Order: sequence, then C-alpha cells, then structure tokens
Amino acid sequence: MKVDAHQHFWMLDRGDYGWLTPDLAPLYRDFQPADLTPHLTDCEVEGTILVQAAPTLAETHYMLELAAQNDFVLGVVGWVDLEAKDAAEQIATLAENPKLVGLRPMIQDIPDDDWMLRPELAVGFEAMIAHNLTFDALVLPRHLKNLMALMGRHPNLRVVIDHGAKPEIRHGQFDEWAHDMATLANETDAYCKLSGLVTEAGQDWSIDDIAPYVAHLLECFGPNRLIWGSDWPVCTLAATYQQWHDMAQRLVGPNSAGIFGKNAQKAYRLP
Repeated sequence: MKVDAHQHFWMLDRGDYGWLTPDLAPLYRDFQPADLTPHLTDCEVEGTILVQAAPTLAETHYMLELAAQNDFVLGVVGWVDLEAKDAAEQIATLAENPKLVGLRPMIQDIPDDDWMLRPELAVGFEAMIAHNLTFDALVLPRHLKNLMALMGRHPNLRVVIDHGAKPEIRHGQFDEWAHDMATLANETDAYCKLSGLVTEAGQDWSIDDIAPYVAHLLECFGPNRLIWGSDWPVCTLAATYQQWHDMAQRLVGPNSAGIFGKNAQKAYRLP
C-alpha cells in the first residue's frame, strides 16, 4: 500500500485556521476530499494520514468525521491542548476513535521555544504513550535540541518529525540543521517525514536545491524511518502534488517502497 503520510483538509467557514489568511491566496479556499482524490489516483496512492491544521478540538472532531466518510483516510493526527488540566482525559476520550493515530501541537507557532519541556505537559505526553498515539513534532531547526531532551524524558513516546524539521533551504542553511538531525536520528528511534521540503525551498526551487537535504535525511534515518508525505495542499505553493511525489521517488531511488508505505504503517500503527 502506498501511503501519503501528511495531508490536510479545511473549510474556511469553520473559522479556526488562524494562520490561513487572504495573503495566502492559493490556499485561501476550501480543500476537501474530492479535491485530493484525483491526485491520489494519478500517483497510485491508496491511503493517507490527515493532519490537523487548526489548534482546536473542534477541528479534530471535524477530521474524524471526514475520516469516517472517506475510507482512504487511514488515520488522523489531531490536536489537544496539552496545557489543559484535563488533557489526559481529553486524549483518552479521543483515543476511543480508532482513526485517531496521533496528536500534533503547533510548536512552530508557539513563541516559547522551550514550551515542549514545560513540566505540566508531561501528563499529556504520558497519556499519548498510554493510548498508543504518535507525537507529530511540528518543529523548526531551533527546536531540535529540545526535542532530544523531550524524548529523553519520555523514552516510550513514538515521535515523527514533520517536514524534516523545516530546514531553511531557500537560504542554503544546512550545517547546524544537518548536525542536529544526525544526532537525533542516531540517539533516538524517531521517524522523520519527507514532506514540506519543496515549500521550504521557495518558488524558484530546483531538484538540485532539495537533493542534499533529502540525501542527508536518508543517510540519517535510513530507509526504515523516513516517511513520505505530500503536505497537500500547502505544497501547491511551490509544486503540484505529482511534481513533489515524482521528485521524492527519484531522490530516494530504490528505497521508495518503505518510505512510501510501510514506514507510515509502522509509525502510526495502521492496520
């Protein structure tokens, strides 16, 4: 089974996508399952992981409803307020739905870079472990050392790093990101998503811009812990679904079978 491990749906009238403004004109409209299915067919993708785009419980319930209506959505990565006093109870309730496979706080948008290490969040992380949920780490390069520390505190927490931690490809920043990603890959069992890189490269990207970053992730995480995701529709700011799909397959070469399928099934405990 070929799996797209990172895609989004949204409906503007729901009103909880604070980051989604008219300035992002190509994205400022509804994106629904009928918009995605032609791309899945063209690229022979059989299933997806639907990932949160708003920091609300309401959106998580909305995504679970879409997952119930669309069999190709194999799992949902939702959101819970990990600072809430009843975070563990909220996680337990959501986890009763078998389509919930993970949770994702929007760490990249939180002003405090040390937020994930706050002691009061430990209960929520332990609840994720107890309910066999994956933690999607939406982090930037500056968060990687803290992510290492977090995983040291919670060694049983299953972690998937989104978008290769968003290296600043358009500015050619490589060395510090590469060092921290290598350290994290070597010292933890985290997975990493091969997603979002084309957007980080900017509109004038070329495959040569992106290739060193993909090569480094493949070297660090290997063919068994790297997971392909489209990041659709956000990817359309820089490339079509098929462009990113085909380029990623070309860059990982003979390693594509696991990266485009079974690794996502392992990381998210899919049937």
